[in-house]
Amino acid sequence: MNDTLNLLIGLAMGLNLLALGTSRLPVLIRAVAMQGVLLGLLPLVLEAHGLDWRLVLITLATVAGKGVLIPFMLIRAMRTANIARELEPFIGYIPSLLLGAAGTIAAVALTRYLPLLPEHAGNLHVPGAMALILTGFILLIGRTKAISQVCGYLILENGIYLAGLLLISSTPILVEFGILLDVTVGIFVIGIIVDRIQRAFDSLDTRKLTALHE
Repeated sequence: MNDTLNLLIGLAMGLNLLALGTSRLPVLIRAVAMQGVLLGLLPLVLEAHGLDWRLVLITLATVAGKGVLIPFMLIRAMRTANIARELEPFIGYIPSLLLGAAGTIAAVALTRYLPLLPEHAGNLHVPGAMALILTGFILLIGRTKAISQVCGYLILENGIYLAGLLLISSTPILVEFGILLDVTVGIFVIGIIVDRIQRAFDSLDTRKLTALHE
């Protein structure tokens, strides 16, 4: 199980670097979508010995939401706004990559000193969650386009979701379904905000919010 688990989480961590290093919004959105699919499959890997229909249903819903529905909404918003690149980020792409890589290495190193359960000590579960959360923060802080910041929020949520899976054997699977619903509602709210910004400023550059006044 550990080999499959480490493979999926390792691929998700690699997609972090792709998200941090690209200026193309379609590539960023696809990276987030693929990451959501990979993480959505983890409950099946973690509970392979005790599969039931509820677990399969939640997995399918998670994959559909994170890998299809939310990316479709973001692609639609991007096309409506007629933007395809993030040209002037607050934090450049090379510094973002360096921060992301350094944070990932630090997460792996730090995990060795944490008092983890034996089943969690030999895999990438904890460092993966930490790396995803850090990557989400970098995108939220370092990007100016609202769509890029939404992607940062999604990667941050993926990290929280991954951390939550540490307790999958002791918490009801409906908790994870609640997380998915939380994200979906959040995306709808953010979609409304993005639409308002676009209507008011004819741009999705959040720096223009500083032009607001009474």
